[in-house]
Amino acid sequence: MSTSNQSTDSPEEPRTSGVYVYGIVPADMEAEEDAVGVCDGPVTIVKHGGIAALVSEISVDRPLGKPEDLQAHAHLLDGTSRVAPVLPLRFGAVMTDEESVEKELLAAHADEFAAALQELEGRAQYVVKGRYVEQAILREVIDESEQAAQLLGAIRDQPEESTRDARMALGEIVSNAIVAKRDADTGKVLEALDSLSDSVNVREPTHEEEAAQVAVLVEVARQEELEKAVGELAEQWDGRVDMSLLGPLAAYDFVVTQKSEG
Repeated sequence: MSTSNQSTDSPEEPRTSGVYVYGIVPADMEAEEDAVGVCDGPVTIVKHGGIAALVSEISVDRPLGKPEDLQAHAHLLDGTSRVAPVLPLRFGAVMTDEESVEKELLAAHADEFAAALQELEGRAQYVVKGRYVEQAILREVIDESEQAAQLLGAIRDQPEESTRDARMALGEIVSNAIVAKRDADTGKVLEALDSLSDSVNVREPTHEEEAAQVAVLVEVARQEELEKAVGELAEQWDGRVDMSLLGPLAAYDFVVTQKSEG
């Protein structure tokens, strides 16, 4: 029986490192000297023809998924989107080595990646978010619903245990009203952004008081126009909805490629 697998120079020793792939970029892009990725690994570029992959070496023994890993992944891609088109890979894309990145990822999907990068040239993702001001939206619902106003009057200054049913009924009315208002207000956001982008993705709400969350693909050169449009909405909804604009970001909502398996 062979025991060579215990030898220090055995060719069967398990590999301890892999190559983490962040995204696909044009081949003429250069990585910043101080750019770091997951585990603070230095970022390099693997090229194939006119496309390339942003990568860093990673230990395969270290599990991924810590908050700082996700932040490093997003930080690198979002920073890249400010200077070049980038096709983000899903978090956790690890391949065997740089040769496999070139042959199995870049060469295998060269035409697809090149076409997608061409579509993204000069554009980046932005996310427009709105969140209802709690007291303002509650007043609005009460003012618009006689039933809600009656229920509020019935429970005011009364013990919680004796008004549980009324409180639940009021909560349901408010919740349903916010859903309807969210739909209407999201429509107003889409209308405001219509001239700036034909690529939009309405995201599912992440909070019960969310008024809107819309991802848009916009020319980076038109960022000031986008900021103005969001600013006008914020002014229109002052005291009712708090508006925010995130970006430029990598185009996660529009062109995220599938996770590669190492």
